[in-house]
Amino acid sequence: MPLLLVGINHSTANIALREKIAFPPEIVGKALSQVFALEEVEEVVIVSTCNRTELYLEYQLYQDLEKLDSKIVENQLLVDNQKVIINWLAGFHNLEPEEILECSYFFGGENVVRHLMKVSCGLDSMVLGEPQILGQIKSALAVSKDLNVVGENLGRVFQGAFSIAKEVRTETAIGENPVSVAYAAVTLAERIFSDLTSLRTLLIGAGRTVELVARHLVDKGVCQIVVANRTLDNALEIAGKFDAHCALLSEIPEKLVDADIVVSSTNSQLPLLGKGAVERALKQRKHEPMLLIDLAVPRDIEAEVGDVADAYLYSIDDISEVIEDNQKSREEAAEQAESIIERGVSKYLKQVRSLNAVATLRAFRDKAEAIRDVEIQRAIKSLEKGEATEKVLESLGRAITNKLIHSPSVQMKKASAEGRDELLRLTQELYGLGDSDEF
Repeated sequence: MPLLLVGINHSTANIALREKIAFPPEIVGKALSQVFALEEVEEVVIVSTCNRTELYLEYQLYQDLEKLDSKIVENQLLVDNQKVIINWLAGFHNLEPEEILECSYFFGGENVVRHLMKVSCGLDSMVLGEPQILGQIKSALAVSKDLNVVGENLGRVFQGAFSIAKEVRTETAIGENPVSVAYAAVTLAERIFSDLTSLRTLLIGAGRTVELVARHLVDKGVCQIVVANRTLDNALEIAGKFDAHCALLSEIPEKLVDADIVVSSTNSQLPLLGKGAVERALKQRKHEPMLLIDLAVPRDIEAEVGDVADAYLYSIDDISEVIEDNQKSREEAAEQAESIIERGVSKYLKQVRSLNAVATLRAFRDKAEAIRDVEIQRAIKSLEKGEATEKVLESLGRAITNKLIHSPSVQMKKASAEGRDELLRLTQELYGLGDSDEF
């Protein structure tokens, strides 16, 4: 199974590196096209979120692989292709290959299938059981389909993962009361300020995460919320749901002055909020403390903001403690999910193996039908010449039988002479020889 996964996530790389390797929507199409253009790559899907960047690939096998030690060759191909992808990643993001290699993980064959199922179920997320990842993976697959860089084989792997994710959500409690990143951010704010009701909040972005943050803030009694976004209509859509105000990104410096809490989550490739803007805002606030929570990768808020007095900056990695406090309740459900995933992997492998037989079965049938057609035509000609029907039918049956068993007979004699008894046993199993059942 020529599958390869190259990835980094929150457990292998810090946010500083993750943001360098991330693929925001505006560049993922270019990246997919470049990877697909590599000689070794047949299909590709890139999954890029705030916590992970993963490349799922089907790569080429040598056409004469069956003539060689297939396992050794396939393992070497896996290693070689890992290097190809790491080098491409480094070149695309202007990094050194060693920098990426140190924090990367690799999977091949069925382990790719297993990992994708775990990720789709939320078992590999910072937030155990978080539901957003499944939608993100589906979106990643859709982008690859639109660009025609994913085909039947890799597509089947993803569809299998989606099916397992649905089963896990249905049969386990893994998704019950999930602690989202948005919830963790609001919980962190509550720990710092204790009472949020009188505080003013600035939300930067208009995606699903920001909407969840707004909902949790409202649940905590926060009434003063401003939603800032590049597109005003998107900001208005979220603001309208929570009786909030909206603003453009260009208005952030002005809105920052009144913000006690700032939560940002966008797909911007460059920081939206810098040290200078925060310093000026705090000066106008007479250094009244400000909490800034950056949930974006790449980061929306410059890391240097954390050096500003009275500015308390937290990244998505910094809120992991809040998340860990809420993981234990779903550990049992996670174990159940693991069992479902293993069944899913087994089912997928059986499906793939059965599909691998299709070409052979088709060739077998075509050969048998060709033999039948030739002998039937010969029998028809004999009947037209006036030969006895019984004699013609006997000759037809004998000819078809002899031609069908000729090649297997030759190969079995050869195998027996060479001591390859396994082939004889397989032939007995294939044709049911020695069974008690009669025709």
